[in-house]
Amino acid sequence: MTKELAPLYVVPTPLGNLKDISERAREVLCSVAWVAAEDTRHSAPLLKHIGASARLLAAHEHNEAEAAEQILARLAAGEAVALVADAGTPGISDPGARIVARVRAAGGRVVPLPGPCAATTALSGAGLSEPHWLFYGFLPAKSGQRQKALAALQALPYALVFYEAPHRVLETVADLAAVLGGERTLVVARELTKLFESLHSLPLGEALAWFTADSNRQKGEFVLIVSGSPATQQDDGEAERVLRLLLAENLPVKQAARLAAAISGGSKNALYARALALKG
Repeated sequence: MTKELAPLYVVPTPLGNLKDISERAREVLCSVAWVAAEDTRHSAPLLKHIGASARLLAAHEHNEAEAAEQILARLAAGEAVALVADAGTPGISDPGARIVARVRAAGGRVVPLPGPCAATTALSGAGLSEPHWLFYGFLPAKSGQRQKALAALQALPYALVFYEAPHRVLETVADLAAVLGGERTLVVARELTKLFESLHSLPLGEALAWFTADSNRQKGEFVLIVSGSPATQQDDGEAERVLRLLLAENLPVKQAARLAAAISGGSKNALYARALALKG
């Protein structure tokens, strides 16, 4: 008879304020034999703070497949493992999904705990009226790829939720405005639950100037939330049809986008990004 695996716990950890750790998360971390951490150096102080004596093993994006096998070996030995990210919930724009999939495929029991997540924390303070939202996470690092990704989201009526790092936030905000249009609302949630936490709402077209007016606004970890496409932009089927016809006539991308926007009333920037994607 095959021995049952010990459970893998997926444990969210505080975004910054250690008081946000739940009683259940504390209890699990203090009871397991092992903690699989995105960065063991980052997680060690948290474990010390709550009095946990579990041994640490590294489970990050560069060794996730190997870490999954190590974790399975520990579970097969009857030793429960808790999976944590540096902050927030594992598998949400952080390593963890492959490990969870591997354990489940092996017949193991995965126990997810509720807890901190930067996306939902930011949304709860955003004050946007859209009933639905789409979590994208990190956009591509290169501007061309980023604009193509945004073009695919341009017509959606949902609030769009992105994560961004400080060294790319200016470029990303510029592309958000260029592709999605400056009239939408941008909510900037920075350093959530930490000492310099801030939430600020403004028109997307004014965001780049707002960021550059104070270099401190460019520091920290960001959640960027953009309001959904206005009703006049929700149906871009006609604009896409016109754009495809113009591209089929071998018009240059920029000219095709300009003419498609003039004919359909669509966004020239969004159509240009879409044309690049179609030609890509």
